[in-house]
Amino acid sequence: MADSGLWKRAWRWVLSQNQKQHILVDRLWPAVVQAVATLGPPAAFLIFWSFLVCITSLAWALSALLFLVHEARRQHGTSSKKAHVIWYRNISEAYKNMRAPPKTPEEAAELLITALSTIQEAYLLGVSFYNLPVPFPLPPAESASSEGVQFVLNTLPVHNRCIGDGDGFSAYVDKADPRESANVPLEVNEMVIGRTQARTRRDYQKADALLRSLDEAGYKIINISGEEILAKKYRIRMRGIDAPELEMTYGKESKDALVKLIGGKRVTVYVYGLDQFGRYVGDIYCDNVFAQEQMLKSGHAWHFKTYDKRPEFALWEREARTSHQGLWASENPEKPWNWRREQRSSDIQVY
Repeated sequence: MADSGLWKRAWRWVLSQNQKQHILVDRLWPAVVQAVATLGPPAAFLIFWSFLVCITSLAWALSALLFLVHEARRQHGTSSKKAHVIWYRNISEAYKNMRAPPKTPEEAAELLITALSTIQEAYLLGVSFYNLPVPFPLPPAESASSEGVQFVLNTLPVHNRCIGDGDGFSAYVDKADPRESANVPLEVNEMVIGRTQARTRRDYQKADALLRSLDEAGYKIINISGEEILAKKYRIRMRGIDAPELEMTYGKESKDALVKLIGGKRVTVYVYGLDQFGRYVGDIYCDNVFAQEQMLKSGHAWHFKTYDKRPEFALWEREARTSHQGLWASENPEKPWNWRREQRSSDIQVY
């Protein structure tokens, strides 16, 4: 959240452009402070902006908005004139399309959301600074819907050894990603700085120890094209399918199929939630290909009907069965959920 000094500087700045309204600083500023303290950044931001629309003019209110974005981006070291132009143009266009000027926080929110929906994520750092939601694109496949999506992960290339079987893998997301940058724990940043300092002193034992600590905290320093990148680890469970476990018949073939599909490539994960094992359950896209669709059509996975009722998933499995694709070359392949149940009854830990 921006500190109150930033809010007040923006407030005074816009009113200083219109001297007739300057007296309102002392009268209305306490209300803004109260809104920030009570409602939190998103609502307070919208109230602040709607106040400006009502007491000055749209032009000055937009100027204040851009001032706030500039300050937020400047504090993150990413301010740019291009981003400001995009913000101004989109919000002005959204304003012109409204039936009437915004007079309430809700109407101001509608205007902002309409404008933000057309702005590329790269220009939304100012939004994440205020904890406002960053809109994400719709999944490219017809079978997927944005309904229920909690957030989207855009990963670094998935290493082959991070693919555990045909329906699960681990992936890393760059700290520079707007969603990640604001959520890196302070102790993680301190470990990164400490490791750099240790390497400068050639204290490689200390540097290696800090690297292990980063790994335990769920972060990894990855070298890509000679550049070290701090990234967060996510364990992914593919939504709606269940592949044979690695120890099962056809388990290796199923894993190999997923390696061929996403190994060494960046993927987009539309996350719907967490499972009981702490894995992020989501729909996976790689090169605009829907991974679950390919795994089902090629007979490398079952439709997990217990947790997913999408009819196209049932259709894709049925087509693979009919043409004896993959695991369906066997007349009666063992169901992975039955295999896991038997293993657990034997006190063998499986996921």
